[in-house]
Amino acid sequence: MTSSSTPGLARFNILADDEATAALHEVCASAAWGRAILSGRPYATVEALLSAGDAATAALTRDELADAMAGHPPIGRPKPGDPASSREQRGMADATEELRAEMLELNLAYQERFGHVFLICATGATGEQMRDAVKSRIGNPPEREREIVRSELGRINRIRLTRLVADAAEAEGE
Repeated sequence: MTSSSTPGLARFNILADDEATAALHEVCASAAWGRAILSGRPYATVEALLSAGDAATAALTRDELADAMAGHPPIGRPKPGDPASSREQRGMADATEELRAEMLELNLAYQERFGHVFLICATGATGEQMRDAVKSRIGNPPEREREIVRSELGRINRIRLTRLVADAAEAEGE
């Protein structure tokens, strides 16, 4: 799917700007990121869209990165009514009460240290893997952690953009 144009990509390319902006906001809460993607339309291939997403993520300022992170709930507490959040955090769905309590504690400690939510591409990760990641990253210097967060955000955005154009193709078929 990533090497050529798809029906979902074609549909995304012709969405009205306000509809595309809303869809992109579901991918990444940074308005600057969304504007960068919007300004690149139309995209010839899904890979071109993903590359634009990578470039937009890399270009985020500190404040824009903070805006993007603000759209992500803490690990173990997906946003109610948000299927993407629940799907991405599926690894915590069957976590024990002990692991949930530990993650809550670690999330709070991380947020106190860095001033933002712990961000990880949780897709496919177990609760234990997410716990181990926060434990290993909490000691990072802030500059290093910011770059890890940017990398994790880029991975999340790629997954969500891919899903966006796949969902657009499914909607087209209805």
